[in-house]
Amino acid sequence: MIILVGASASGKTEIAKILARKYGIAKAITHTTRPMRDGEKDGLDYFFVSKEDFQKLLAKNFFVEMTLYNENYYGCSKSQVSDNRAVIVDPNGLKAFQKLNDASVISFLVVADEEVRYQRMLTRGDKKENAIKRINNDRVDFSSENVGNTNYVIVNQENSLEEAADSIYQKYIAALKRIKN
Repeated sequence: MIILVGASASGKTEIAKILARKYGIAKAITHTTRPMRDGEKDGLDYFFVSKEDFQKLLAKNFFVEMTLYNENYYGCSKSQVSDNRAVIVDPNGLKAFQKLNDASVISFLVVADEEVRYQRMLTRGDKKENAIKRINNDRVDFSSENVGNTNYVIVNQENSLEEAADSIYQKYIAALKRIKN
């Protein structure tokens, strides 16, 4: 399984889409309580649920990991964990997956400059105040102390989404081959 961790608008979601389209790496569909954005579909981008329903699933030990981010819950169900899938998580989610001690779970920190991320947020329709708040929060949330160790770091600047996805796929396949040998 590919684990993608990175700050807001670092390119994680777009990279996951490219991995699915180009390499057949399905994005693990996680649950969230955040509102659906334009163009998103329930059951395809996320499973959109109420906070009450999320809490019920949490009480049933349904998730491998869960987090509260930007006042919304996110969680990856145990049923979504498998090879040839990618999941997007925050640093706490990364730590939860690392605790599985599964050598086939390969983690990637996706990084991009703050200005690039800010412009991406505005392009996708985020309000300036919210974008600034998220950038500021991400400085702490995605600091090296909070993220800890990942298998790889991928730099994703302007116009390099395809390259980033290609690099992730190549590193993932190479890691799986090393595990099997």
